[in-house]
Amino acid sequence: MLQKGEPEINKSIRINGAIRARELRIIGPDGEQLGIMSLKEALSKANDMNLDLVEISPGANPPVAKIIDWGKYQYQKMKDQQKNRRQAKSGDLKQMRFSV
Repeated sequence: MLQKGEPEINKSIRINGAIRARELRIIGPDGEQLGIMSLKEALSKANDMNLDLVEISPGANPPVAKIIDWGKYQYQKMKDQQKNRRQAKSGDLKQMRFSV
């Protein structure tokens, strides 16, 4: 259960061993495409870089996964959600009309 100040992060994102696809389209940490490779190859490449393999788009054919630092990714998502919430709250201006 989330507490008041805690933002919600999508729990359905699969990481490392939780990925079920046999072949994945891999995107590197710098955003470059590394190509289509097997799950084992992708996991070993991510381990070599000391990063995590995160499934970004499971509905694609083949599914898209990115090699990134999971902790940093979660933190960035949380900050983006907080920023969006702040902007949504400060959007309304109230007006008062005075007449004599």
